[in-house]
Amino acid sequence: MSSTATPVDHAALRDEALPLLQELLRIDTTNGNETPAAVLLQRYLEAAGVECELVARDPGRADLVARLRGTGDGPSLALLGHTDVVPAGRPADWTHPPFAGHVDAAGWVWGRGAADMKNETATRAVTLALLARSGFRPRGDIVFIAEADEEDGTAKVGLEWLVGVRPDLRTDFAINEGGGDRLTLADGRTAVLIAVGEKRTLPVAVSALGEATHASRPTAGANAVPRLARLIDRLAAHRPAARLLPETAAMLEALTGRPVEDLDEAARVAAAQHPSFEHTIPALLGTTVAPTQLAGSAARNVIPGRATVICDCRLLPDTDADGLEAELRALLGHDVPYELEFLEEPMGGTVSPLDTPLYDAVRDVVRRHDPDAVLVPTLSTGFTDSHFLRQAFGTVAYGFWPLRHTPSEVVADGVHNRDERLHVDDLGYAVALHLDLVRQIGALGG
Repeated sequence: MSSTATPVDHAALRDEALPLLQELLRIDTTNGNETPAAVLLQRYLEAAGVECELVARDPGRADLVARLRGTGDGPSLALLGHTDVVPAGRPADWTHPPFAGHVDAAGWVWGRGAADMKNETATRAVTLALLARSGFRPRGDIVFIAEADEEDGTAKVGLEWLVGVRPDLRTDFAINEGGGDRLTLADGRTAVLIAVGEKRTLPVAVSALGEATHASRPTAGANAVPRLARLIDRLAAHRPAARLLPETAAMLEALTGRPVEDLDEAARVAAAQHPSFEHTIPALLGTTVAPTQLAGSAARNVIPGRATVICDCRLLPDTDADGLEAELRALLGHDVPYELEFLEEPMGGTVSPLDTPLYDAVRDVVRRHDPDAVLVPTLSTGFTDSHFLRQAFGTVAYGFWPLRHTPSEVVADGVHNRDERLHVDDLGYAVALHLDLVRQIGALGG
């Protein structure tokens, strides 16, 4: 492939994607009502000659599957985008209404989902439409999936359900959310992130034990609340022991520019490369424990014999429930009686390898469009639907939606918060890189 990108009219690509994104933003899909968004995408893609299908477990929460069929002698690629969004809160708290799809004079498009992730959904649909209009015929199928129920997931109407009922959605490769941030490092280099996997989530309830009594005679019992407070202090103060995985080793090496010899030193140097790394890098090197929910007495006048804190625990991909339990018991100590309860089965924790044609293709595309940037692999501290593809099909799935005009801190501040927004020029840039990436993968032989 050429080492430089063919000149592309980013403005034309932006002008194709922006109206579609605005229409998506105007559909309130707050943890539901995804069918109108799926129908909008279906009509847009079918007008370009793309084969589409609505798939629904719940008629109001349909998923869209669109396919550009290949010749059958190359790897298949899925482009993902969820259509639901988190609640927007009070519209009065926003600079512009959260479901208006407003574009201001400075070129910012505002709304719930502008950066998470109707922007990605719209530009991937545009990518497929433009390829179809051009007559592009890949060697492997290109599949676009606009899935419901990603933000909450409890309704089981999105990708977690789809992979079970539609084995034909198996693809070799997939591109989803979770990466693409463009960061200027402290040493002057430019980094573009690609998410190759994610941590595992496992919520746990920690209950301090005491003896109940009437609150008018507090010394007659053993109040579980102050006992729990002591345990919470220990949980909140926990800092994970740093441990290296192959993926985080590659990340640290890319950020520091040298092999990892002293892990603590490498983590310190890497974290200093950008403000966003201060809290992210430590979280990627071990288990994190965040106390988030409390329960004590059900009545004001009862000293509780049990008080509970629920902790959001994020584990490294190779850590299981036994490993988490051992870590928790070590930090909680033996002087306060307590019980542990795991509230769910571990979720997530899948990782895709780095030595794949898709990783090479993303690196090539970044090199062509942003020659001075280095591609940096990372894990997600959160959870994405990529896990379901990896788990069900063994799909190599990465998070990558390239940013060039929106500062990463603007995205971080707006996602799941008020005033979510994106610069419109990133829509054209993202479509250009997606077109380049799909063409490169579509030319690969089996």
